[in-house]
Amino acid sequence: MKKEQKIMSEQTSQQDFVTRLLLDRDAEYRRANMAEQQLAELSDMSVLREKLELQITDQQKELSRKEQTVEKLENKVSELEQKLRYLERKVWGSMSEKRRLPEDPSQLELNFGAIEMSEEEQELVKEALDEIKEYKKVYVKEHVKKVPVRQKLPENLPRMEEHIYPEGYKGHEDEWILFEETESSEHLELKPAEFYIRVTVRHKGMRKQTKEIVTAPVLNEPLPKSYASTSLLTDLMVGKYVDHLPFHRQIQIYKRLGVVLPASTIELWFHAVADLMRPTYYRLKQQVLSKDYIQCDETTIPIVDNEKHKTIKGYLWLVKDIQSNQVFFHYNEGSRGQKVVIQLFKDYKGIIQTDGYTGYSILEKFDGITTLNCWCHCRRYFDRSLNNDKARAEYALAQIGLLYDVEHMADEQNMDNEQRKQLRARLAYPLIKAFQRWCIDEYPKVLPKSPIGKALAYAINYMDGLARYVMDGKYRMDTNLIENSVRPIAVGRRNYLFCGNHEAAEDASVIYSLMGCCKAADVDFKVWMNYFLNHVHQYDTDYTKDLAELLPLSLKKNQVL
Repeated sequence: MKKEQKIMSEQTSQQDFVTRLLLDRDAEYRRANMAEQQLAELSDMSVLREKLELQITDQQKELSRKEQTVEKLENKVSELEQKLRYLERKVWGSMSEKRRLPEDPSQLELNFGAIEMSEEEQELVKEALDEIKEYKKVYVKEHVKKVPVRQKLPENLPRMEEHIYPEGYKGHEDEWILFEETESSEHLELKPAEFYIRVTVRHKGMRKQTKEIVTAPVLNEPLPKSYASTSLLTDLMVGKYVDHLPFHRQIQIYKRLGVVLPASTIELWFHAVADLMRPTYYRLKQQVLSKDYIQCDETTIPIVDNEKHKTIKGYLWLVKDIQSNQVFFHYNEGSRGQKVVIQLFKDYKGIIQTDGYTGYSILEKFDGITTLNCWCHCRRYFDRSLNNDKARAEYALAQIGLLYDVEHMADEQNMDNEQRKQLRARLAYPLIKAFQRWCIDEYPKVLPKSPIGKALAYAINYMDGLARYVMDGKYRMDTNLIENSVRPIAVGRRNYLFCGNHEAAEDASVIYSLMGCCKAADVDFKVWMNYFLNHVHQYDTDYTKDLAELLPLSLKKNQVL
């Protein structure tokens, strides 16, 4: 019995041991399984961490890029605000920058302590300022308000009288006595344009003695084998390149008068007229480039690019002879590069006045060429910086205004070139030297990319060219004269919007040049063009004739027009 109990006890102990062993194994298995899961989770966390770190890095880069973009946009907004303020002043406010003076009159005085100037230079500047102030006191003109006055009608116009009689006079003349005293009034009438057809009949006959049959000669028409007359071509070209009426508008005007002209035909006439003018245009270029003092500028003209199906920006170059005011326009496939400057002035000798466009910088390397710059452009930079640094901008504008006061002195006293040169040397040059030193002293105190920084940099970089106008009384302070010649192009492109191709733009430059010479010579555009078209073929075979004779200025000097 005891033995059996013992055996049973041992069996129970074994079962308990096995059970505990199984439980322990199960617990170990669970722990191992949990460890594996935790290890896997840790591995996933490491990968996730790497992914998150990469995402954070990418987001930081994106944030940095966006911050740079925001900074650029803020700078762009600042620039646009400055442009907007400038345009608002241009449209609604006063643009008399040359008359702008500081609010504090004491700012007109130079601060000699801030710049290094010798006592002799300081004395010259003070004397110049005193003389300018005295001049302004003496020559200030009283402003007289103009009262509108009805202008008299031109005496050269024909008068057509119409007589109006008292009511009841007609048919009962014998019952009335008319007084010699009458009342009259004048009204300006306009006779609308009208078309008519000129039929040229050429007769032929035979001489009785010689039995020779002779036919009347063929008249030289402007365009052979074309029904376009001189008057029609003149009206079309002057209409577009002087009155800025696109050809399609002129077609509509002619249609209302009863004549329909195809646009393609007018386009052919336009190119043919430009070809007729081109030799005279080349002669004009020779004349202008033979002068010792010219001005040059450039302006944009939209050109249709058929490959890109849009308009591109082309450039017309203007060159003006200041003494005669003759001007020509040059087009070179719309380029604004230095290659055009080299092509235009490679053989030129003399003075060229330009703005601050860097393309002209190569002219300094040409032998025989001296460059002048434009005070108007310099002044414009300071005018645009008024909202950025009012004190410095106003001071600079006041100093430039003093230089223009010197020119007004010369104009008021009708000085010749030599007298003007001496006046500039005595008054303007000391002021220019002081202004240059002030610019050099102030430039390190401002931000280089700010409007005032750019204005000071412009003045410093171009000061030599700005100051050279004092060398001769015939030189101008600015390029305003040539900028006035740009205006017809600016008005024209607003109306006809673009040129169809480079060939059309080059032909337009030819016609613009000769029309500009008409304006400079104060010659009626239509009168000159009628004369030109009627006489140009006389120069086709007679090489003893000079095409310069057909230029408006020559015709006026010779009293032909």
